Amino acid sequence: MAVNVIKSCTMRIGPRYDIKCARININNQDLPWVNEIRYMYLGIYIVRLSKLKCSLDHAKRSFYRSVNSIFGKLGGTASEDVILHLVHRKCLPALLYRLEVCPLTKTDYRSLDFVVMRFLMKLFCTSNSDIVNECRMCFNFRLPSEIVPTRSVKLRLKLSNVA
Repeated sequence: MAVNVIKSCTMRIGPRYDIKCARININNQDLPWVNEIRYMYLGIYIVRLSKLKCSLDHAKRSFYRSVNSIFGKLGGTASEDVILHLVHRKCLPALLYRLEVCPLTKTDYRSLDFVVMRFLMKLFCTSNSDIVNECRMCFNFRLPSEIVPTRSVKLRLKLSNVA
C-alpha cells in the first residue's frame, strides 16, 4: 500500500500521549508529529490527549463565519424570524456537523451553547440571558445541548438496526 507522506502525520492518543516517540520514516521522509488531526471521512478534528476528544474550534469558527455572512448581507433589513430560520438551516449544521459521533463533555456542550447564545444576544440586542432564553422559546430555537443528544440517540438506533 502506498502512503502519501505529504498528507500523512502522526499523533498519539492515550495515557502515553505526551511521551516523545521515535521518528517515523516512510520513503526517506519523516512524518510530522501533530497535536490535532482532521479525520477526513467525518470532517472532525481529533486532539492529542489522554483520551479521545474532538476539537470544537473549527466548528465554532465555521458557525461564526456563516452567521457573520448572514448578518453582513441582511443587516437590519430582515426580521428575527427570517434570520433565525436561515441560521437554523445554514449555520447550525456547520456547528453541529458530525458531533453525534464525538464524545462530548458538559464543558463541550456549554461551549457550543455559548456560541449560539452570543449570536442570539447579538440578534436580540441584549446581554441578558433570561431575555434571550425567552425569545429562544418563543421562536422554538433549540440549543446544541438539546440537539446533539437527540441526534446521538438516533445514530445509535440506526447503527443497531444495521448490525
